[in-house]
Amino acid sequence: MNGIEAQVGNRVDIIRLDLMSGIGRQAARAYDVRMVPATLLFDSQGEIVDRQMGMPETDRVMAIFELSA
Repeated sequence: MNGIEAQVGNRVDIIRLDLMSGIGRQAARAYDVRMVPATLLFDSQGEIVDRQMGMPETDRVMAIFELSA
């Protein structure tokens, strides 16, 4: 995600959760995260528009970001 963060700057909010923390475990259950790393992309209404398990695919994330801009 670091490369993606550098590309998008402050145009999006990126939130990292520690799945060992209480809030991280709650989020994992709520969004059915079964492995880490996991990347979930949400639209402005809070709906999941993409879900990736494993290392995020930068091109895919950037394409989705550009479509929603």
